[in-house]
Amino acid sequence: MTRTDLERLIRERRSLLCVGLDTEEELLPDHFRNESHPVRAFNEAICYATRDIAVAYKLNLAFYEAMGDQGWLDLEATIACIRAQGDHFIIADAKRGDIGNTARKYADAFFGRLDVDAVTISPYMGHDSVMPFLGRHGKWAIVLGVTSNEGAMDFQFLTVDGGRQRLFEKVMERSVEWGGPDDLMFVVGATRTDVLAQARAAAPRHFFLVPGVGAQGGDLQAVLDAGLTVDGGLLINSSRGILYAGEGPDAVPAARSAAIALQQEMERMLAVRGVI
Repeated sequence: MTRTDLERLIRERRSLLCVGLDTEEELLPDHFRNESHPVRAFNEAICYATRDIAVAYKLNLAFYEAMGDQGWLDLEATIACIRAQGDHFIIADAKRGDIGNTARKYADAFFGRLDVDAVTISPYMGHDSVMPFLGRHGKWAIVLGVTSNEGAMDFQFLTVDGGRQRLFEKVMERSVEWGGPDDLMFVVGATRTDVLAQARAAAPRHFFLVPGVGAQGGDLQAVLDAGLTVDGGLLINSSRGILYAGEGPDAVPAARSAAIALQQEMERMLAVRGVI
C-alpha cells in the first residue's frame, strides 16, 4: 500500500485506527474456544466488526509463533480475511533486526509469502538491517524509534553527541537518511506525549505507528496534539482495549463499540486540523 493509498483510507474512514490482533486463546470467550480454530475464528469476527472503522491491523508475531504450525496457519488465514474485507494496511509486528541475506530473507518472507504491507524492525545493527526492507513498491519498514516500556530508559534515552541528543533522536535522524516518508515509518510510544512531540520534530514527515493508547494508558487527545500532521501521519494502535472490551456473547459487539469510540474522537481531531 502506497502512502497515497494510506492517506486516502484515513480520509475515507475518518480514522487513524490500527487494531492490534495480539490474540490469546485462553482469553477468548467460551464460544470461540469451542471452535476448531479459536484464534482464527475470533480474529475473523473482530476484523469483520471493525472493517469500516479500522485503517490498519497489526499482528504481533509472538502470539502466533508461540502456537507452532497452527499459529502460522492462523496468521495466514487472518491476513487473508483482512484482505477480503477491503483495503487495510497490514502490519507484521515482528521486530526483526538482522543483516545481509538474513534481513533479505525476512523481507521476502513478510512481503512475499505473507504479503503484509509493513514490518516492524529493530535498527540496533544499523543500516544494513533496515535497507533490505526498503525500496519495495507499496511496502514499508517500521523502525523502532522510541518506546513506552520501562526498559526504554536503559538505552533509548542515553545522551550522545556530547549530550546534544538522546540515542532515540539519533536513531531517528539517521534512519530518515535511509528511507523517505513513502516507505519508512517509526514506532513511537503513546504514554509520554512530550517524547512523542520530540520524535515528531526528528521526523516531521514520516508516519508514526503509535501503540499504548487504551489499556497501556496513553491519552488519545494528547497523542493527536503532539503527533498529528496535515495528512494524518499517525496510525494509532489499540490491542487489548478493543479485543477484550467485553466478555462472553458481548465480546465482539463490545469490541466494535470500543473501536467506534476511538474512531469518533479521532474524527473530531482530524476535522479540527483540516485533515478530513
